Amino acid sequence: MLGAAIIVFRESFEAALLIGIIAAATRAIPGRSRFVAGGIAAGTLGAIVVAVLTGRIAQLFGGMGQELFNASVLGIAVLMLAWHNIWMSVHGAELAADARRVGREVSEGRRALSAILVVIAIAVLREGSETALFLYGLVSAGSVGTSQLAGGAGLGLVAGVGVGLVMYAGIVRVPMRWFFAVTSALILLLAAAMAAQMARFLVQGDILPSLADPVWDTSHALPGNSPLGALLHALMGYDPQPSGMQLVFYVVTAAAIWLGMQLVRRRQLPGAGSRAAA
Repeated sequence: MLGAAIIVFRESFEAALLIGIIAAATRAIPGRSRFVAGGIAAGTLGAIVVAVLTGRIAQLFGGMGQELFNASVLGIAVLMLAWHNIWMSVHGAELAADARRVGREVSEGRRALSAILVVIAIAVLREGSETALFLYGLVSAGSVGTSQLAGGAGLGLVAGVGVGLVMYAGIVRVPMRWFFAVTSALILLLAAAMAAQMARFLVQGDILPSLADPVWDTSHALPGNSPLGALLHALMGYDPQPSGMQLVFYVVTAAAIWLGMQLVRRRQLPGAGSRAAA
């Protein structure tokens, strides 16, 4: 449940942030609320279509072997989460700047009001589609049940939209770098946990060796179904009896995402410095 809440909170907040920036920049334009609402509706409808298609595709390929299919879904989700973290680590500010630019151009009459609808629809569609895939990955991993998934997703959606509205109203000023740093770290751990679950399915399907099973057993000290064990499992994929292959997938995935984030940030720094000097 907590993993679903974190994912939905991050995605919904990013969408709400972009919508808030555009809405704030165009608040003096009569009738802009209709285009904002239309963009949200269109993006939501598109995300629902993607979610439905994800379920249909799952039914079509379910006969390929449940373990292999679940591992494939998790692998795609891990790649998407990795791309999201690495890309957003350097391009999040660019998205916000682009949203401000669109809002300013519409206010100045250099763009039609329909640009608001298009930009917002794309933002909601992107975040909603990613959310659908990530949540399906959690279900495939067996991390949450349907009721827990719905509860976590609902909580994350309310929190993400709520924080976005509060920031739009100007009540609080949250340092965005800290917000994205914390949520990026949590998503990195969730991606590593999904990779470990993918390894577990591949081992169960006799596709990969277990290497050692289990590497350790902490079920007596910290059972996986205990409140703390469940919390650690949701946050970072805690498993009281992991196999060696699960650990390899976990460590390699976490290290690869972290290194990718560091590399793209270092590449951006020289360019940022030269632009500032210019």
